[in-house]
Amino acid sequence: MNEKTPGPSFYQMTPQEDLQYRGILSLLLYFKWTWTGFLVINNGNGERFVQNVIPQFSKHGVCSAYIARLPIYNFGSDGFELLHQERMIKNKIVGSKANVVVIYGDSYSTAHLQFLTLTADTEHEIKKLRGKVWITTAQMDLSSLAFQGTWDTEIIHGTLAFTLHSSHLPEFKTFVELINPFSTKGDGFLKDFWQQAFGCTFLNRVRDKVEENICTGMETLESLPGSVFEMSMTSHSYSIYIAVYAVAHALHLMDLSEFTHRAGRDTKKQKLQPQKTFLNYSISFLYQLHQFLKQVSFNNSAGDRVDFDSNQRLVAGFDVTNWIISTNNSYHRIIVGSVDPQASPDQAFTIHKDLITWNNWFNQVQPVSLCTESCHPGFIKKVKEGEPFCCYDCIACPEGKISMQIDMNDCHACPERKYPNKKRNLCVPKDASFLSYDEPLGITLTCFVIFFSLITALVLAIFIKHHNTPIVKANNRDLTYILLVSLLCCFLCALLFVGRPHKGMCRMQQPAFAIIFSIAVSCILAKTITVILAFMATKPGSRMRKWVGKELAISIVLSCSVIQAGICTVWLTTRPPYPDVDLYSVTEEIILICNEGSVAMFYCVLCYMGFLATASFIVAFLARKLPDSFNEARFITFSMLMFCSVWLSFVPTYLSTKGKYMVAVEIFSILTSSAGLLGCIFFPKCYIIVMKPQLNHREQLVRRHV
Repeated sequence: MNEKTPGPSFYQMTPQEDLQYRGILSLLLYFKWTWTGFLVINNGNGERFVQNVIPQFSKHGVCSAYIARLPIYNFGSDGFELLHQERMIKNKIVGSKANVVVIYGDSYSTAHLQFLTLTADTEHEIKKLRGKVWITTAQMDLSSLAFQGTWDTEIIHGTLAFTLHSSHLPEFKTFVELINPFSTKGDGFLKDFWQQAFGCTFLNRVRDKVEENICTGMETLESLPGSVFEMSMTSHSYSIYIAVYAVAHALHLMDLSEFTHRAGRDTKKQKLQPQKTFLNYSISFLYQLHQFLKQVSFNNSAGDRVDFDSNQRLVAGFDVTNWIISTNNSYHRIIVGSVDPQASPDQAFTIHKDLITWNNWFNQVQPVSLCTESCHPGFIKKVKEGEPFCCYDCIACPEGKISMQIDMNDCHACPERKYPNKKRNLCVPKDASFLSYDEPLGITLTCFVIFFSLITALVLAIFIKHHNTPIVKANNRDLTYILLVSLLCCFLCALLFVGRPHKGMCRMQQPAFAIIFSIAVSCILAKTITVILAFMATKPGSRMRKWVGKELAISIVLSCSVIQAGICTVWLTTRPPYPDVDLYSVTEEIILICNEGSVAMFYCVLCYMGFLATASFIVAFLARKLPDSFNEARFITFSMLMFCSVWLSFVPTYLSTKGKYMVAVEIFSILTSSAGLLGCIFFPKCYIIVMKPQLNHREQLVRRHV
C-alpha cells in the first residue's frame, strides 16, 4: 500500500513487503550470488523497488549487472513495440554473466519469461535463457493465459519463487474436480474460461454451424496442463480463503455478542425511516465488524494460526518455493525455505538447498553468479577502477600475512606464535628453535669443542712432562700453564651455548666466556710485557731488574681478570641475562635465546676484552724483533692478529645472522680465536719438544742467540 494507511478498517492479508526483500537478500547472500540482474515491472511500484530496494542490496554486497523494465501488456499495446522491448531485455540477459535474475512483477509477469524464448534468434540464446536462475516475488504467480499453454515452459523450470505462506487443503482438490460450467448458474466466467482452456465452443453460444470442437461440460480440469490450470490452491487463493474465514469468524463473534443483539433490537424499532435506518445500520454493522476483526484468532482447516498484528496486517511469513516442470507439462511447487517474521534475526531465513531442483542447464550443480571468480584463500580483492565493487582482481597477500576465507578484502597477520604457510591461507604453529645436540650443526660444533679440548690437554701434558726443559721454562712457565688451562676452559665454555636455554645457562654463558678469555689475553699480555722488561733489564745500569719476576706477571693477570670479573658481577646483580624467545627474527620459528638483560653491560664486557686484545697486540708487535730463542713475541703477534681479526669479523657476521645460527657464529668465533692462540703460540714449541728434542737445550738456545 506504499506505506499509506487507507483507513482504520483496512486489513492487509499479506505480510510486510520489507520481509520479502530481506528474504531475497538473504537468499542471494546464502548462495553468494553477488552479480544479479533485475527485471522490474514498468510502473510506480517497480520504480519504488528500483529506488529503495536495489540500493539496500548494494549496501550488503549484491551488485546489479543490469536493470530492465518489463512492459505492461494491455489491449491497446503496440505489438511491434512490445516485441522490440522484449528483444532488448533478452539481449541484456543473454549478454550478461549474471546467472541469477530477480523479477519484480505482477500476476502475469511469468508470461514475460516464456515470451523471451520466442524472441531468441538462435539455439544458443535459448540455452542461455534457460541457464538462468529466476527469483520471483510474491506479487507474481505461476499462471499463464490459455493461449500460452503451448509456449516454452522449460525456461521457468527451477525458478525460486517467494510466495505467501500457504498450506495444503485436501478438500480443495475435490471441490475443483466437481466444477463444470453447469455447476453454478449465471456464472459466465466459467463458460468463457472453459472454451479458452479446452479450445472448444458451447452450442448455445453460436447460431451458425460450428466447425470447432463442441464443449460438453464434462471435460475435467485435471486433464489440463499445469501451465493453463493447477489443481492445487495457490498462495494468492489461500490468502483469499483466510480472508473469507476471518470475516466469517468475526461475524460469528458478532452474532454471539450481546452488543449485536441490542443493535438489532434498536434497528427493528426504527421502521419509520427505512432509508436512514438502513444507512445507520450499515455504518454500525461495519464498525462492529471492525472491532471483532481485530480480535480474530483461530486455526483454519489446514492447521495454520490466523492472527492480525497491531497494524491490522496478517501475521505470516513467506515460503521459498521451487517451481518444477514435469515432462508432461505439469507444475509442482516444492517448498525449500521460508522467511519467518516471528523467529530470531539469525533464524528468520531458512533454506534447504538439497531440496532444490535447478534448471537442467546446470546439471544439478549449484549455479554461480559472480562478476569475478571468487578470490581463493591467500588472495584478496582489489576493486577495478570504474567498475562495480563486485568486479575485482585477485592479488596475493603480502609476505607475512594470510587470508583464510574466499573474497577477503584484506589480509591479516598471524598470531605471534604462528606463521603463514606457503599458500598464505593458513597459520602454522612455529617450531621452537635452538642449537641442540641432536642436529648436525650442534653435533659438529660439539665435536670440534671436544677435539680442541683434547689437543689443549695434550699440549698441557707435554709441557708438564717437559717442565724442566729450557723452552718450557722460557718466558715464565707458570704463565704458560695458566694460559693453557684458560684456553682449555675457553674451548669447554663453548658448550654453554649448545642446548635449550635455561636460567642457569643464560647467566653463565657470557660472564664465563668473558672472564676466561680475559685471563687468557691477560696472560699473553703479561708474557709480552715480561719479555720486554727482561731485555730492558739486561742493559747495564738498568733499573728494570726489580720488575722482572713472577710477581709482576701474576699481578698483571690478576688485575686484568679482576676488572672483568667486577664488570660481570655488576652485570649479574643488576640486570642479568635470562631465557627469552624471539618471535620475529625468523618467520617460521620461535627462537629460544638468552637475552643479555643489560645491553650496555654486555658491550662493556666486549669493549674491555677488545681493549686487552688490542694492548696485547700492540705490545707483541713492538717486541716482535726480539730473538725468538728467548721469547714468543713474534708468535704472539701472529696469534693476536688472528684473534683480533676473528672478533672484528664476528660483529657484522653475528648481526647479520638469525636464530640458532647466531649462536653457532659465536661458538665458531670462540673456537677459532682459541685455536689461533693455541696454534700460533704452542705449536712451534711442541714441534721442538716432540720432533726436535736436540734443540731443547740451553747451549743450543744460547748459541742461536749469539
